[in-house]
Amino acid sequence: MRIRFRVWLEKEGEPIISEGKYRLLREIERTGSIKEAARRLGLSYKKAHSQIRTIEERLGLEVVERRRRRGAVLTDAGREILSEYERVLSAFRRTLRDLGGEL
Repeated sequence: MRIRFRVWLEKEGEPIISEGKYRLLREIERTGSIKEAARRLGLSYKKAHSQIRTIEERLGLEVVERRRRRGAVLTDAGREILSEYERVLSAFRRTLRDLGGEL
């Protein structure tokens, strides 16, 4: 039997970020563009924008600063949530590796 896991961060019982939203924020950080990040992930711009809005509404913070005609960058809060997600994911991966990945 193999061990599988999914990681997401919640606030007051509401999911804030999971793998898909993490990947979107990471691509925005890499490309400096919501449109390009969405394209690389096979998402419509509308879907990407909706996912960002959901994160921001649930956190009560802006995670992406949209710059007219100059792309987009992550805010400090956006970078912090990426860092926290990566920290948790890394801890799970270490645990899985320590268990040998199987039961």
